[in-house]
Amino acid sequence: MIVVKFNNKQFAKDLNNIVNYSTGFIEGVNQGKTALLGNIGVEVVEGIKDFIDANARVNPTALHHVYEWYQTGSPAARLFDINYISNQIGLSFNSTFRQSVSIKSGSKVPFYNKAQIIENGIPVTIRPVSSEVLSFNDNEKQVFTKKPITITDPGGQDAEGGFERAFDAFFNIYFKQSFLRTTGILDHLNNPVPFKRNLNRGKHGGRSAGYSVGYKWISKKAG
Repeated sequence: MIVVKFNNKQFAKDLNNIVNYSTGFIEGVNQGKTALLGNIGVEVVEGIKDFIDANARVNPTALHHVYEWYQTGSPAARLFDINYISNQIGLSFNSTFRQSVSIKSGSKVPFYNKAQIIENGIPVTIRPVSSEVLSFNDNEKQVFTKKPITITDPGGQDAEGGFERAFDAFFNIYFKQSFLRTTGILDHLNNPVPFKRNLNRGKHGGRSAGYSVGYKWISKKAG
């Protein structure tokens, strides 16, 4: 005769710990979500900058204004900053423009607020400063005038709103189609391997073990 003894008390205890382990895992995930979003925020900021640099090199007429003169697409010559805010609600990103310090050929001073003025399509009026006459080249002809000159599109028609279009394209196209996958963030979120790997630990540690595993997994830097 074969006798099988089954420890109901131990089974119930283990099952209860596993349930508590799962609950703790979810609690740890919720608690560590802000940390994960912060890590993602850092990667997204760098991704946006690289994306805009690449687009500027391909289409300089649309983005030359957010770089120092003659350095379009260079990371060292950016006239923009990208920042993020991370909290329990999610992530938000915003951009600001830097002051230009380089001088265009033929000028004597930097084009102050260059990025902001050109991006927003603000007309620029040029007046004589050190003399009574303005002298400039227009279609390879030297022009002299005493009257102020107003330039309605100082950066060209393609430049107005060019930075905003590139910024939007990153989130509306590249972020969804490529960024989440190539950085490993999507795989990380879709594959919580540590939960299964630590089930035996959860059988003994219960809720506190689940919390620890969940927090470490969700707050881990993806990629």
